Amino acid sequence: MTALIEARDLHKSFGPVRAVDGVNLSVAAGEAYGLVGPDGAGKTTTLRLLVGALTPDQGQARIGGHDLARELEPARAQVGYLAQRFSLYGDLTVLENLTFFGQVRGLGGAALAARTRELLAFVGLTGFEARRAEQLSGGMKQKLGLACALVHRPRVLLLDEPTGGVDPVTRQDFWQLIIRVLAEGAAVIVSTPYMDEAARCNRVGFMNGGRLLVEGPPRELTQALAGRVLELAAQPRAVVRHVAAADPEVEDVVVFGDRFHLRVRAAEGPLARLPGALTAAGATVERLRPVAPQLEDVFIALLQGPAGEARP
Repeated sequence: MTALIEARDLHKSFGPVRAVDGVNLSVAAGEAYGLVGPDGAGKTTTLRLLVGALTPDQGQARIGGHDLARELEPARAQVGYLAQRFSLYGDLTVLENLTFFGQVRGLGGAALAARTRELLAFVGLTGFEARRAEQLSGGMKQKLGLACALVHRPRVLLLDEPTGGVDPVTRQDFWQLIIRVLAEGAAVIVSTPYMDEAARCNRVGFMNGGRLLVEGPPRELTQALAGRVLELAAQPRAVVRHVAAADPEVEDVVVFGDRFHLRVRAAEGPLARLPGALTAAGATVERLRPVAPQLEDVFIALLQGPAGEARP
């Protein structure tokens, strides 16, 4: 597979803060790479390095075969970038924004008119051409941002938390658009706080402290915790958490909605001991069972150690 995005030993510091610390990644045509991590992990800085908005202190990045250090403009011409915050012109209409960004990318005349009509239909904004961008809903703003990022048919798409703050239906619609972009052969990196979105990607990289802790296909990453996650539904929560955490083979107790996920060294002991211990402490146990680990379980396990050095 052809790598359209390549990063080798990328470093970037701001004063004493190492925002990006030795990042290596490669993303092929038609592949979606999910970049996941807590606030301040270095995700946005990594994307800004890849788009050429920042210069690395050390390392190399190539976009579509072009070295960003030596061929900045040819590399940038390959990239569509959607920033975390809405960055289009609020006082311009939907059509005016698309036209402006198309002209910046060298399009014009009939070709630009045809491309804007195509993109408006693609993102579902046909009929809203005359609406000012500042008057759009959050989801519509993100769709307009995506359309502007795609106006020049980029081979690489960098999306920084593109569905933050939008409703679940809009998130689903947005991901359907990304899937269509991937089908056209683009390479996509998307940073996201949503693990269900990360699970849609071909590969996921968990980032913290400026470093990629681990990366791989979602199924492969969750397999590292196979047999080591128990689901516990019981009340009252404070008692349940205290008793479960006291078990010698329970490594962590995490709230998952109306239940808990217990990460254990081995399942047999807690399965045998905890129902009796919880009942003796006055808790009501609804169920305790092994479950398939989720990406959230992997992420939490990775962040347990000092400076995020734990491994599942």
